[in-house]
Amino acid sequence: MHVHDLLQLDALDLTLLWGEEPLLAQEVSGVTATDLEDPARFLQPGELVLSGLVWWAPGDEREKVDRFVAALADSGASALLAGEETHGKVPDVLVESCRAHRVALVSVPARTTFRAITEAVYLRRWGDLSRRPAGHYALPENVRNELAGLLAGDAAPDALLDRAFAHLGGPACYLLTATGRTVARTPGALELTARQARRYLTAGVGNTLRIEGDPGPYDAWFLHLRGADDAPPRVLHEIAEVIAQYRHHEVARGTAARRATDALLDLVAAGAAEGTAFDAALYACGLPADGAFRVVVAASDGTEPEQTARALAEALRHSPGPPFAAGLLPGGDAAAVVTDGDEAATPALDEPWPALHACRPQAPLHAGVSGPVAAADLNSGLEQARYALAAARSAAPEGAGVSSVDELATLGSLLSGVPGEVRTAFSSRVLGPLSRGGSASHRMLMETLEVFLAQHGSWARTAEILHLHVNTVHYRVQRIEALTGRDLSRLDHKLDLHAALLCR
Repeated sequence: MHVHDLLQLDALDLTLLWGEEPLLAQEVSGVTATDLEDPARFLQPGELVLSGLVWWAPGDEREKVDRFVAALADSGASALLAGEETHGKVPDVLVESCRAHRVALVSVPARTTFRAITEAVYLRRWGDLSRRPAGHYALPENVRNELAGLLAGDAAPDALLDRAFAHLGGPACYLLTATGRTVARTPGALELTARQARRYLTAGVGNTLRIEGDPGPYDAWFLHLRGADDAPPRVLHEIAEVIAQYRHHEVARGTAARRATDALLDLVAAGAAEGTAFDAALYACGLPADGAFRVVVAASDGTEPEQTARALAEALRHSPGPPFAAGLLPGGDAAAVVTDGDEAATPALDEPWPALHACRPQAPLHAGVSGPVAAADLNSGLEQARYALAAARSAAPEGAGVSSVDELATLGSLLSGVPGEVRTAFSSRVLGPLSRGGSASHRMLMETLEVFLAQHGSWARTAEILHLHVNTVHYRVQRIEALTGRDLSRLDHKLDLHAALLCR
């Protein structure tokens, strides 16, 4: 099927906004729907991209639109089908960007569903169903009934996948999250690492279908078949609908658990980590009252704390061992109480964290992890985690990272958790005129101080490194002492100045 074939389907009522004939003659390999600002990692060559334009708002800069369209062009998308429902019409800036990047653009009226477009593409690709036995291309009735029974009985997703694909010979199929976590797989599918799963989702090999629902950018689900032709598209879409129902039930069941988590975090933040009410709150979250815990606090750009809570929960689910409860603190910060096992919580977050950030690279994403604490000391653990979070933000303010109090083993790492305003004030107060560097002589003295402290107060090595006479070093150190009011023969004063240099 080609792009211009889709435009000829009167039932869809599509309108070509821009596209030259060579572009419209491109073959369509599949369909993907996305409203991510940067969908590059989920796109495959030849796909039609459906977007409701939720990621765009009037007044957004042209660069935002260009990033989205450039991702489509770089991935080899066959066309962009933009829905009119969100904004009433397709914005002109998108038309201009598609023309500049040579991406065919088609508008989709509000009355035409994305599902209708998807079915039209796959039915055309697999042939006219009216000429073939429907049983070969639709999910058999007995399989539908069994899947409905499994859903009603709260069956696990592995059981759903097994039964859904058994009549097709049990091909290797995975239910994966955007970060590469395997939610379920058929019996014939080999176990994947998160890194392998992410590569499968982005490599353009096989057949990948996003599960419908309202997930955030960090916890989207995908059905992935290793063989591109292992299941007819209509069958695959029907199975995806079953999985979407399962997830809907999971979200409904998780509402009560989330209320219990938020109630526990309220008590932890208030310092009320004891008594019958607190024990009941731990029990409601499935956590042991006598266990050891770690507290994790996460933060993104501060505008969507609920998405940050989802990101934190998704990261912790990559380690299936320790039970945890993740939610929001009273102030809106995302936090989790994690049962402490034989290993620290930090390694469990280190691997999935870059994948989480890749799902929304424009938003900084950081986490801080406390040391192990008893249930009665969870408030102390919360303060530790907040300090570690500040250290993670200090290390990569515009990126992503995880820091743990277990890693605070040096003066520099300890100071990294101090608020930036406090570090600046301390450095300015201790270094005095040297911190302002207003003259060449002050900059020269600052260099001498840095080398002198780095060489553990050795006059000879400092002179050698700076190519100076030892007497000159003595003179400069005397000037530093006079300007700062510190005595560099005293260990505590050396530490003060060293800390001030680290806080710059």
